[in-house]
Amino acid sequence: MSGTATGNFGQARRGLTSLRVLLAVALLGALTSCQLLGDGPNVGPVAPGTLRPNLAADIGAREHPRVVATYGGVYKEAGAERAVASVVGRLVEASEDPSQSYRITILNSPAINAFALPGGYLYVTRGLLALANDTSELAAVLAHEMAHVTASHAIKRQQRAEARELADRILTNVVRDTEQAKAAMASSQLSFARFSQVQELEADAIGVKTLAKAGFDPYAAARFLESMAAYAKYQSAQEDAPSAPDFLSSHPSTPERLSIATRAAREIGSPGIGERDRSRYLSALNGMLFGDDPSEGFVRGRTFLHKSLGIGFSVPSGYIMENSPEAVLASNAAGTAMRFDGANLSNFEDLKDYMNSGWINGLLPQSVRETTINGLPGVIGSAVTQGWSFRIAVLRIGQTGYRFIFASRAPDNAFESQFQQTITSFQQLSPTERARLQPLRIKIVEARAGDTAQKLALGMRGVDSSRRLHFFNVLNGFSGNQTIPAGTAIKLVVD
Repeated sequence: MSGTATGNFGQARRGLTSLRVLLAVALLGALTSCQLLGDGPNVGPVAPGTLRPNLAADIGAREHPRVVATYGGVYKEAGAERAVASVVGRLVEASEDPSQSYRITILNSPAINAFALPGGYLYVTRGLLALANDTSELAAVLAHEMAHVTASHAIKRQQRAEARELADRILTNVVRDTEQAKAAMASSQLSFARFSQVQELEADAIGVKTLAKAGFDPYAAARFLESMAAYAKYQSAQEDAPSAPDFLSSHPSTPERLSIATRAAREIGSPGIGERDRSRYLSALNGMLFGDDPSEGFVRGRTFLHKSLGIGFSVPSGYIMENSPEAVLASNAAGTAMRFDGANLSNFEDLKDYMNSGWINGLLPQSVRETTINGLPGVIGSAVTQGWSFRIAVLRIGQTGYRFIFASRAPDNAFESQFQQTITSFQQLSPTERARLQPLRIKIVEARAGDTAQKLALGMRGVDSSRRLHFFNVLNGFSGNQTIPAGTAIKLVVD
């Protein structure tokens, strides 16, 4: 959540829509996103036109500033830059088109993501660098993205999207049977989604071959896919729930990608071949920023703290919290969602007037009442719309209103209790508390004789104590409370 903490909920931040989703519209047709975890822009239709020479480079140059701005800017840190630079030249030489030039940018985002723009613009987030455990895993990601560029996937997807858009328009204008038209359009959508999936699988296969040709471990691609799946499960509030495949996703399910990546590696040789280089790679990450950028505030387990705004609050047990530039989001296994953000109240002397000013659809006027929480004036209310029930609170500090919105399709006593527990935890931080807040960073250590995952996990920060071992294992590619061989390079997250 940004340090300004203000905005118009009904205009700039409609409902629970995030800026990342809105960006998907702005970048339609330009970006081949690998959306490894979390939201990311996707390819879609643009205005039909004739492809011309240098079109790919023009698209990349035009969209590059938008991508950088959306993902928190460029992350500049010597170690991370060395880690990326050490593999690029080898991969380009081994790629299907060694003459293709690339511009690789590290984005200042904790999301696990990598993607390509036409014209050789490649992007990896610092979150992805932190999840990788050796040079070959980073190389696997970059080789996959280079495959998208050399196979002209973005341009091909744009052409297919234009054809689909035209076909849908014809169906809408010509076919009188509405249900028949909807069925045909749904079939077209499935076809386009599978077309995108096939491109991802093609890039996986090409990437593994490039990886091996460059001298890296070809099994790194499968290994990193497993790490991504483990991280996704760790992030989810429903960790034990089976994952249902989303057939409209532009990306195949992880098991399908894992199978193809493993098969492609086996065609090259048995496990144990190629360079991995864990120690050197991890040493380059030592000191790298981890998680939220300090300007956006910090998530520490179930607590959000913002140094410059001087505020903090906690969500109840069972909630998983996520920070983004425009809001703090949280959800639990019961399907309850929470959003926290800020609004400018300079035009409102009375908080009840603000609550009734029209920024909430379905507000129940009789539910609006004033309150005081930890010495701060506030107002709370309820709303019902489109099958959702909402509990809303606005707490005031100066001219800023801090807004909590809880949403559920099946509100019960627990829903109300969790709302109350969260808003009553909101408080202003003391100068001492603000001074102690430091960002999380990666620290690389070597395991000593007799060290176990459980013992090393005690050094992890920024996560509930009950989840430290799980977090440690996901970040380092381990499982259970295994004994770690002496001398193994280990990632810790510290403040």
